[in-house]
Amino acid sequence: MLNLLLAERLKWKRTAITKILWIAPLITLLLGAGLMGGPFFQTGTYNWWYTLLLPSALAMTCAFAIEKDRKLKLASILTLPIDLTKVWYSKIVACSIWLLMSTMVFFFMMNIGGTFFDSHYTLLQQIVGCFFIFFTMLWQIPVCLFLAAKFGIYIAILLNIVGTVIGVVFAMSKLWYLMPYSITPRMMVPLLHILPNGLPASVNSPLLTTTSLLFGSLIACLLFIALTFITALWFQKKGAIHQ
Repeated sequence: MLNLLLAERLKWKRTAITKILWIAPLITLLLGAGLMGGPFFQTGTYNWWYTLLLPSALAMTCAFAIEKDRKLKLASILTLPIDLTKVWYSKIVACSIWLLMSTMVFFFMMNIGGTFFDSHYTLLQQIVGCFFIFFTMLWQIPVCLFLAAKFGIYIAILLNIVGTVIGVVFAMSKLWYLMPYSITPRMMVPLLHILPNGLPASVNSPLLTTTSLLFGSLIACLLFIALTFITALWFQKKGAIHQ
C-alpha cells in the first residue's frame, strides 16, 4: 500500500493538486477579510471554507488524482500485477491526506489572520471545528473520485458544488441527516455558532444542540466506509471490463 501511495504522489507532481492545497485556504482568507473583516472575519471565513471553497478544492483534487488513469483507460494500472481495489484505496488515502493537510493549512492561516482581526474563537474551538470539518467531509472523497472517473473533471466538480449548496439549505431542516452534504454545516452550529447560511447563531437557537455532533459523526463515518467499499468494487469491475 505504501508503494501505491508513493506512486499516487508521483502522479500529482505535474498537476495543480499541490497548488490547490495552498491557494484554496488563501482565497478563503482573502474573501473573509475583504467581504467580512473585523469581528466577523473568522465566522465568515469558516463559513466560506466548508460551504464552498473546500468542497470545490476537494472535488478538483479528486478529479486530478483520477484524470490521468481515466484518459489512458486504466492502461497504466492494468499492466501491473496488483489488485485494483488496493489502487482505489490508495487514491482515497492520498486524497484523505490532502484533505487533512489543507485543513491544517487553513487552520494556521486562520490563526495568522486572527492577529490582524478580532479573534472570535479560542484555539481549542478552532482545533475541534477544523477536525470535524475534515472528518465529516471524508465521505466526499470516494464520491468525487467516482464522479471524476465516470463523468470527468467538470461534472465531478459541478455535482459536488451543487450537492454542497443543497446541503447548506437542507441543514436548517429537521431532516438534515437525510442529506449527507448537510452534515458539516449543521455540525458547525454547535461547534462554531455559525448557522448554515453564514449568520451567527442566536443564543436560544434550537440548532445549538450538541446531539447533532454524535449523530452526524456516525453518519459521516458509516458513509465513508460504505462508499469506499462500494466504489472500490465498482473500480475493480471497471478494470475487468477494460482487460
